[in-house]
Amino acid sequence: MFETFKEKTNQVLYAAGFTILLIAETFLSLRFSVEKRKEILDQMFIAGVGSLFVVSVVAVFTGMLLTLNTGLGLKDFGAEGQVGLLLTVTLTREMSPFMTALILAASIGSAMAAEIGTMKVSEEIDALEVMSIDPVRFLVFPRILGFSIMVPVLCVYSSILGICGGAVVGHFQLGLEFIVYFQDVYERITSIPGLKDLYTGLFKGYIFGLIISSISCSHGLRTSGGAIGVGRATRESVVNSFLMVIFFGYVITAIFYRQ
Repeated sequence: MFETFKEKTNQVLYAAGFTILLIAETFLSLRFSVEKRKEILDQMFIAGVGSLFVVSVVAVFTGMLLTLNTGLGLKDFGAEGQVGLLLTVTLTREMSPFMTALILAASIGSAMAAEIGTMKVSEEIDALEVMSIDPVRFLVFPRILGFSIMVPVLCVYSSILGICGGAVVGHFQLGLEFIVYFQDVYERITSIPGLKDLYTGLFKGYIFGLIISSISCSHGLRTSGGAIGVGRATRESVVNSFLMVIFFGYVITAIFYRQ
């Protein structure tokens, strides 16, 4: 039992150290951003446009579900008019970054791990090293930078769609006027607490994007064992990304909103 615990602990520590060093190497490669601009733009397109449909559908229905459940609860107290305010706070601060990160981890992050893992087991990465080509600069850097840039953008996009979906439900299910609803949304966003919610959500989106892309690339570079190893690395990258998103989401909220 102790040997198993020791082995698992060593694996976790090695994976964490490998991922941290990978992030450090990525930041050191920022000076090659202009040189790698085409690859970065390609990854931004994959992360942004490639997942736009799924993010759109989930964002709209998330806003509708939150509005319906919150509105029905507030209706018992005669406060259903506050649903726009509550929805704006919930989406911009928590739900949009969290929801977007989980979608991208399951779709784009798993694809990253699978692509790099396949290159690893087929010895393509070893071939790059033989040709004196840095795998981090060639493969990892464009993916991490492009992914982490697009996640905050998608957070704003999903917040807007969620608020619009909530407006439809609020009007037809709760009897709220569109003008009153969007006026509450505008007043919240333009207030100081609303701006804090907004930049907290954007910061979360960037951190989530950095975490997901780093973990996915890290699992891909550490893949071994052929096709089975690629499947295992892909599955572990998604699971670990989910866990880290939940953990860092709580930590960031606790830091920004501590009393």
